[in-house]
Amino acid sequence: MKQDIFISCTPQESRIAIVENGSLAEFLVERKQERGSAGNIYKGKVARVLPGMQAAFVDIGMDKAAFIHVSDFSTAPEAGSSLVPGAEEEIIFEGPKPSSYRRLPIERQLVRGQEILVQVAKDPIGMKGARLTSHMSLPGRYLVFMPTSSHVGISRRIEDDKERKRLKEIALSLLTEAGGFILRTACEGRSKREIQRDLAFLTRLWRGIQKKAEGASAPSLIHQDLDLIARTIRDFFTTDTHQVVIDHVKEYRRILDFVGHFMPRLKSKITLYTQTELIMDHYGVEEKITKALERKVWLHSGGYITIERTEALTAIDVNTGRFVGKRNQEETILKTNLEAAPEIVHQLRLRNIGGIIIIDFIDMEKEHNRKKVYEALKEAIKKDKARTNILRISELGLVEMTRQRTRESLENMLLSPCPYCEGRGRIKSHVTVAYEILRAIKKEKTHLEDGKRIVVRLHPEIANFLYDEENHSLDHLEREINHKIIIKASENLHHDRYEISTI
Repeated sequence: MKQDIFISCTPQESRIAIVENGSLAEFLVERKQERGSAGNIYKGKVARVLPGMQAAFVDIGMDKAAFIHVSDFSTAPEAGSSLVPGAEEEIIFEGPKPSSYRRLPIERQLVRGQEILVQVAKDPIGMKGARLTSHMSLPGRYLVFMPTSSHVGISRRIEDDKERKRLKEIALSLLTEAGGFILRTACEGRSKREIQRDLAFLTRLWRGIQKKAEGASAPSLIHQDLDLIARTIRDFFTTDTHQVVIDHVKEYRRILDFVGHFMPRLKSKITLYTQTELIMDHYGVEEKITKALERKVWLHSGGYITIERTEALTAIDVNTGRFVGKRNQEETILKTNLEAAPEIVHQLRLRNIGGIIIIDFIDMEKEHNRKKVYEALKEAIKKDKARTNILRISELGLVEMTRQRTRESLENMLLSPCPYCEGRGRIKSHVTVAYEILRAIKKEKTHLEDGKRIVVRLHPEIANFLYDEENHSLDHLEREINHKIIIKASENLHHDRYEISTI
């Protein structure tokens, strides 16, 4: 797989496009005034404990209080961490838990005013505050260090059995009482010395965080995760990457320093973009970003998928569209569904859609065809770094799945709810607004003095509709209420807004 990373920097924001085999796979944005907080470590103060929800609200200095569930907080070491990147890992060592270990209720662990050290697992999304955890994770280039955990694991994305065996031996030789760790996919082919150096760096970093936290007052930021550019280089830049192209001299030099320290053999793949045409336009990314915000996505065969976001879930519908097939209906449906499966995963990654997702594949009569589509979806999801869970396809062609959500979706990052339709995505039709106006005029009848004329200010399109399509209705209403009606078009009024007055 050919991977390119294009980075555009301005004083206002950083924009990063990750392109795989010519297709925009992920688009990341970080605005200077809206820098994400996921991965940051804070010393917070408990604002409220909710025994009924087994959770607490914690003041970490943000506008909204952050939220922590009992499953994400414990005074005893835990074997898991909610910030471990990647889908899953194989545990190759797990320290023993005390025989008397039992998770205590939240009200027995936290009290109002208590100061605690926490990490942001999820950025604030919509009306919700940040999600916190006390199970710390410090990602490095080759491993994720977890000082509050006791297990050691290895990424399942490393598939070669011989390499897995080698890395397991390295991991077991690096066991430390300082905490657990997970070897990342980037460990593949790395020497023990490189991995050990990464672990030593993260161990020192954690000791520095602990020392800083001891002398800090709550709420306060103790440790800030890397910015978007550095995180992208750390997490996405591998030997498989064809090139990294950046249009900012200062950031270009910073990336060279970063790569020179951790991955010196890859420095030659980093290029400074110096042409006058904007970098995202030059590589055809800008057009692809626009398409990523559209509701309908066309497939090569002529079929299409539609993506509908709601507050509770995301619904994805598959349709044959213009694709009519060659043999029979079942084959046409199967081909469309098989083509839709990887495209759906691609759109989930690109748009960063998380939470509950319902996929409505076209109904298939044969069980083995449903199994083919399900396996195609599972295979495609392997490329996704976010944690996912997929249930088998039902007889109705529905697939229920969840996808890890740690930051705002692309839609929420780049778009705002429409002030006219209030997020519904639709507005009143010409007919609806016109008839609403006629009823409103009729209501004015009881308040009108003799000889007064009614003036209606409304949008030009509605005015034209009333004159062209409903002129007879206006004449009839004038005779009924015995008052002259004057229509005045106004560009300043929205499509379904109007004003009624008298003169």
